[in-house]
Amino acid sequence: MNFVSVLSCICLLLATAASQNPKPCVVPALMNGGLTMMVGDGSMMSTGTIGYDALGKKLRIRNFGLNGNATFGVDLLMLFNKEVYYEIDWSTYSCRKMPLDSSFIPMQVPSDAKLMGQVVMGSSSSWGMGVLVNTWYGELPNKGSYTVVFTDIGCIPLTFTGYTPESGWTTVSTFNWVLGTNNPMDYLVPAVCLNSKLEETQKPHNFFNAIESLAMKTRSLE
Repeated sequence: MNFVSVLSCICLLLATAASQNPKPCVVPALMNGGLTMMVGDGSMMSTGTIGYDALGKKLRIRNFGLNGNATFGVDLLMLFNKEVYYEIDWSTYSCRKMPLDSSFIPMQVPSDAKLMGQVVMGSSSSWGMGVLVNTWYGELPNKGSYTVVFTDIGCIPLTFTGYTPESGWTTVSTFNWVLGTNNPMDYLVPAVCLNSKLEETQKPHNFFNAIESLAMKTRSLE
């Protein structure tokens, strides 16, 4: 009887420990913050703002950056629910409409993501000195891969790193997140894009391909 009791306790402890493993989480419904990006060999770096509508699966990035001696401004509206994104150049008042791969949304932890580990960024020696984060990884279509870091409490995204054979490495870091939205109009297609025709590509771009295409565009300005 004692052996059965001990065995039951061990099973209960194991089940409790397993249930405490981090699970893919869900981000807040509306968020906006800042971001920095580095693409490829590090020649393209930029900073800007980012907003996300989790309910509509819409992402808006406004970026200002430096590539060599050239500066640039970028505005991206990604509609994962419609599998398209818009690349807006306000200096020429032009807009490109491109196909978007919605199988990976950087602002969400994919349900099939694997846990790489859980660590404290900063220090756990005293309250307020560190943040508990979970690192997840997985595969992208066409032999790509990704790694994402989210806070354990609140499911706030911190960094996204992706690799594709076409684009190489892309790293996006976010900061100063605020819950809610500054302007709901950010997620509506701008008037300059309403007559844009969907461009044909061999395969839809994912989030990292879209960022890389902007880097290639700015290199042509040098």
